[in-house]
Formats: sequence, C-alpha cells, structure tokens
Amino acid sequence: MENSIYVALSRQMSLQRQLDVTSNNIANMNTTGYKNQRMLFTEFLEKPGLHEKVSFVQDRAVVRDLSVGAMTQTGNPMDLALTGHGYFTVDTASGPRYTRAGNFKLNDQRQMVDGGGLPVLADNGQPITIPAGTSDVKVSGDGTVSTELGPVGKLNVVTFKNEQLMTEVGSGLYVSDEQPQPAPADTKVAQGLLEGSNVKPVVEMTQMIEVQRSYMSAQKVIENEHERIRSMIQKLGRSA
Repeated sequence: MENSIYVALSRQMSLQRQLDVTSNNIANMNTTGYKNQRMLFTEFLEKPGLHEKVSFVQDRAVVRDLSVGAMTQTGNPMDLALTGHGYFTVDTASGPRYTRAGNFKLNDQRQMVDGGGLPVLADNGQPITIPAGTSDVKVSGDGTVSTELGPVGKLNVVTFKNEQLMTEVGSGLYVSDEQPQPAPADTKVAQGLLEGSNVKPVVEMTQMIEVQRSYMSAQKVIENEHERIRSMIQKLGRSA
C-alpha cells in the first residue's frame, strides 16, 4: 500500500476523534460548568527509506477552554458559582473530586451535596451540614456558609498548577495527581448564580461540518489512490 493512503488514514482517524470531541461539546452546551474541549494535533514523521520522510497526523491530547462560562441568576440560595479559576471539592468513595458545577442541594441528612448526591467538602475536609431548624443559608464571597445560627463551614475552593492535566471522570468531576492549592484571591463564590457551559453552539456546529468535509476529502484521496494502484496493476498484467 502506498504511503499516501497511510497518511490519509491517519488523517481520518484524527478527524474521527475530533468529531467525537465536537459532538461531546454540543451535547454538553447546556451542562452547568462544562468546559469546551479541543483536540491538539501534531506532526509525526516516519522515514520509510534513507532519503524519504512521510508526515502523518497524530492527535496528542484534548485541551479544555478554561474561561468562565456565562452566569445565570437563579435566586436559589443553594446554587453557587465561581467567578474565576477554581473548583469546588466533593467527596467520593475514591477520594476528593473537583467540579465547577455548583447546582447544590441538601440531602436527607442536611448535608450540602452536588447534583449527583456527593457531599460538598469544607476546607477542613468534612461535609458541610446545615443545622436542623435553620432555613436562611448565606454564602459569602470567600465561601463561608452561614445560617441564622452563625457560620457552619467554609467551602473548600481550590485550583491546580496545571489545570490542563486534570482528568475528567464523568458527571462534571475532575481528578488530578497534583496537590490542590487555594484558589486565587480574585475568585469569589457567588450565591444564587450558576455558571453555564462556555461552549459556543454556532462555532461547534460549523466545526462539525468542517470535520465531516475534511473526512470525506481524505476518503476521496484513498479512493483515488486505490483506483490508481488497481489501474497500474491491470496495465502491468496486460503488458506481461
């Protein structure tokens, strides 16, 4: 098989991955706190011969857009948003996980939990519990949660040295091998607001169309090259 077919196939494989990422962006354009993703492509050089170089396409990683999404006012005191870089901390059976989605609620134990029922952690590593008989929940900019009886805890809002190395584990949760650090001083907790997805639907739909066209173009290259080889073999067979 000719190198041109290999190159076109490598392009198609990368485009398929890019299409998957774009489709995921579109599916999550209304997901609270979701961050738009993009594929990172690099050139991979192969030397099939002494003086030959063949350039292939290789998808290296998925890069997240870390910009803050649009804020929507809900009026719900349990809805929280971060105005800058940072993550809320929730507890799981596998250890702490981190999220931008602040659509919290109270469970039957009056613990503050996320949309999946995972306890939201305070800066002391314990779940935040709202005392029975209280109803006036206030959250200040520094993450301190209070009721009419006084403070009950401070949200553990953290960040990481390299956020791009965080691994998405589903349901808007992330994990990192790095040690968490306190969120920047300019990151505030806003009560009664939710951060929306930063996906731009029109851009993603345009991207999807471009990817599909590029995929078909690569397919045409493969078909033309296959036809060229088939025709060459037929001609050589007749002249033998």
